Formats: sequence, C-alpha cells, structure tokens
Amino acid sequence: MFRLTPLALLLALPASPAQEPKKDAGWVPLFDGKTLDGWTPKVKGYELGDNHADTFRVKDGAITVNYDKYDEFGGKFGHLFYKDAFSHYRLRVEYRFVGDQAKGGPGWATRNSGVMFHCQDPKTMRKDQDFPVSVEAQFLGGLGKGNRTTNNMCSPGTHVVLDGKLFKTHCTSSKSKTYDGDQWVTAEIEVNGGGAVRHFVNGDLVLEYKEPQLDEADKDAAPLVKARGGKVLLEEGYIALQAESHPVEFRKVEIKVLKK
Repeated sequence: MFRLTPLALLLALPASPAQEPKKDAGWVPLFDGKTLDGWTPKVKGYELGDNHADTFRVKDGAITVNYDKYDEFGGKFGHLFYKDAFSHYRLRVEYRFVGDQAKGGPGWATRNSGVMFHCQDPKTMRKDQDFPVSVEAQFLGGLGKGNRTTNNMCSPGTHVVLDGKLFKTHCTSSKSKTYDGDQWVTAEIEVNGGGAVRHFVNGDLVLEYKEPQLDEADKDAAPLVKARGGKVLLEEGYIALQAESHPVEFRKVEIKVLKK
C-alpha cells in the first residue's frame, strides 16, 4: 500500500479556527510556475527520469508538452509524475491544446491528453509500458466540427463501477460541452479513496462513478494485485500529467486534500 508523504499528511490537517477564511482556502499548488521540481517524467522506451527530447518543459508559467525535437512520435507515450501519493482529494487543472499534433501520432490522440490518478508507483512501470495502471481523466479538445466531450474516464489496467455495474469498457464519455480552439479549460476531479469519483468541467459536474479497481486480467495490473495480496480496490496512488502526441499546456495544477 502507498504511504502518504509528510506533505500529504500536512495538507490533511484541519485549519486553525483562528485563521480568516480565504477564497479557495485549502488549495495547494503542485506546480510552482517556474520549474518541474517535484515532477518526474516517464516516456515509453526510456528510463524513469529521462525527459526524452525535452518533452516536458516550463514556459510562460505553464508545464508544456512539446514535440519540436522529435523526428516523429513513434508511440512514445509520456507521463509526468508528481512525487507524492494521495487518497482523498480534489485536483484542479487548467489546460489547453495548442499547435499541431506530432508527426506519426495516432488519429485518436489528436487534441487528446489527460491526468492519470490512483497511478501505480512509476518505479514499478516497465520500460516499454504505454500507460501507468491508473484511472484517467481524459481531456479532449474540439476538432472544429461535431461534439467531443472532455474530462471523460478511461481505465488503463483498471475498472470502475458505473451506474451500479462493473464497467469494463476502456472509456466512457462525460456530458460536458465541446471546447474548440486553444481556449483554457478548467477540469476538476474529486477522488474519495476507493469510493466516489466526480469529474467537473468549468464548475459543472459532468461524470460520476465509484470503486476504482485493478483489472486482474491486465498484464501490468496483475503483478500489482499479487503484490497487494489479491486486493483490487484502489484507495490511493500517484498523479501524472499525460503526453499523447499533441502539444498541450497545463497552466495550473492544484490539490485540496479532503477528510476521509
């Protein structure tokens, strides 16, 4: 089982009653706006910590995903992991898609990124693993025509309970609006350990499910189930920003730890 670090434990402490309530009280930035301190990249085919081709950078106060130093994408899916594991929290991310997709990126990955949560420890990932075992809050940008919801749910190596039933399909759509162009979008994910998970877009609830759990049939999840003595329910894990072949920027990454 993951152990919460001193930072997470500190964030969980109740505020002093003498403190003046503040707007957005309790939110703590995970990104300092200047550096990638506290974040570690993992790109498929490369060792943990190798920021291949300078994929992840900080520019103008945002974490940026870049492909200008790639000859072509080549299936090099990337993830940027935060150093601490969390259990009960609300995560807030402001993101936008920019520019053109990397050469050779899959069609489904056009204007596609996201945040992975309840992730396995990145140290346990295979060198050639596409995605961490996790639950994904999938961010999609509009394509200029038709509907394309965002803050959907995908489940690499996992399942969830949706509408009272175990949901084994890889992804499910939210009920959000479509966000075309390079506009900033605010996504929030409320995670209650192994309980309810709620997705919000610009303040509106767009998706809800519960009981995130490991898929025992998945080749990357199976060793984790074994190491956990057969337990499949996910109650905590790491957070990672995704790089799936389309340039994207994350302007704000904040967390509010919730009481269990």
